[in-house]
Amino acid sequence: MALENITGRVAWIFTEDDFDVDQIVGVKNIKITDIDELAALAMKDFDPEFAQAVRPGDVLVGGVNFGYGHPHYPPMRAMRHLGIRAVIAESFSPGFWRGEISMGFPLLACPGIVSAVERWAPVTIDWQASTVQVGGRRTLPFPALSLADRSMLEFGGLIGYLKHRAVQSQAA
Repeated sequence: MALENITGRVAWIFTEDDFDVDQIVGVKNIKITDIDELAALAMKDFDPEFAQAVRPGDVLVGGVNFGYGHPHYPPMRAMRHLGIRAVIAESFSPGFWRGEISMGFPLLACPGIVSAVERWAPVTIDWQASTVQVGGRRTLPFPALSLADRSMLEFGGLIGYLKHRAVQSQAA
């Protein structure tokens, strides 16, 4: 099974290092469970029109140690509900990385990404080539994912990956 390349626009660039994703919906809203309500709150403090402007397939870009803090799931659930397809960052907080990859959500560390993109610029993530193409004019390499991380993305998260492995071990 191969990962499908992702083509979208850069919906937002989080330029600050150590960005805490709880700020996406606001810490006071972190316990909201209604996904439509969460999605409506997403990015209100940054861009009140964000939820209306984002399109399915768009990506987020972040700085160093993106996802720092307590990796709560509601902010990224809201982003996925709005159609955000991946996060490309300079680097990730280990807890955030593990949690989102385990959910089957694509993350990739790509040094130099923050300075290479502009908001709404088109980007393509090419998993096979381990590159991000920015606006059709610049290509940035990223380190290939580990086999386990890649497999979790291919099978829709940790549960799908473990089910696949269980079937394989039974067949052997």
